[in-house]
Amino acid sequence: MEINKKQWYFHLAVVLTIVLMDLFSDYVYGGSERFLGNFQLPLNYMRVIMYTATFTTYAVNFYFVCPYTLGKKHYVRFAIGFVFLIVIFGRVRYLLEEVLLFEFTGKHNYFEESRRFLFYTFDNSIYAIKGILYSTLVYFFFEYATNQHRIHTLELDYNKAELSLLKSQLEPHFLFNTLNAFYTDLVDDKPKIAKDILRLCQLLRYVTYEAGTDFMPLSKEINFIEDYIYLHRKRFEDTLSLDYIIDGLVGDQKVPSLVFIHFVENIFKHGVVTNKEFPARINITVTEDFVSMETSNKISNTEQYSTSGIGKENLERRLSTIYKQDYVLHYNQSDDIFTTSLKLPFKIKS
Repeated sequence: MEINKKQWYFHLAVVLTIVLMDLFSDYVYGGSERFLGNFQLPLNYMRVIMYTATFTTYAVNFYFVCPYTLGKKHYVRFAIGFVFLIVIFGRVRYLLEEVLLFEFTGKHNYFEESRRFLFYTFDNSIYAIKGILYSTLVYFFFEYATNQHRIHTLELDYNKAELSLLKSQLEPHFLFNTLNAFYTDLVDDKPKIAKDILRLCQLLRYVTYEAGTDFMPLSKEINFIEDYIYLHRKRFEDTLSLDYIIDGLVGDQKVPSLVFIHFVENIFKHGVVTNKEFPARINITVTEDFVSMETSNKISNTEQYSTSGIGKENLERRLSTIYKQDYVLHYNQSDDIFTTSLKLPFKIKS
């Protein structure tokens, strides 16, 4: 809401600048008499109409054409939109000047032949460019400011995460050395337990050292999830009821680190994972362009499941900073069933 409010102030400043420049131009070329004539009755309806057409074009370009063309790097579409905006300017001016104003004054500004669509549109193209140019420059300005804000937010989040990681690393070498010692002692006599200790080491090492960067290969994130699920299978033994499905080719596609584990951890923390009639579900789909995760589980009666909270807010803020609006994240609770859906593109738009 704050950004939108600032945008409106900025747009208002642009509008006032354009109007003041026109008034100053009147003073320069016509003196004080022409300048003061703008504030006398009857009003200069032609100028009001021109401003209406200009700022209508300005708004359509800023809020619709630029975001869906330049914002997605579709320059050919922007060129088409440019022509479309010229047509909009001409139609708005024609409606106000040659139709509505004519009803009150009985006079046309353009003679009959020049009121034809092609001539009228072409003749107004020079006036339409002003609104298109201003709104495009303002759009680029806000895009630059937004990107700078995103970069600053990412830097702050990274610094906070790095500080949190440092606080949590209380002699990690001691922990890993101890687990490795247990693994060495048990690998011959009790290989199954030794294998479990190795999986635990891999999980802790990934969280402590490897996943400290913003992005990780999808294959490593999947391995981490599978190690996490494996340890819970050992915990619940034969009572765990979980359907874990991966569809697609998992490779080195870059994804934000430790995002998917948020959903998996919530299943084991808040969900029922021992119901054979309704097993918890984790479904990961990988395509050429995106990766998606869908989860569902019954909600434990002892837990207060919520679609809000610090973890969810932090996740949404992080994803919005990285992907803007080019991602999908849904939470849904229906009776005692909780479902989530996450879809992330592999290509991040600048």
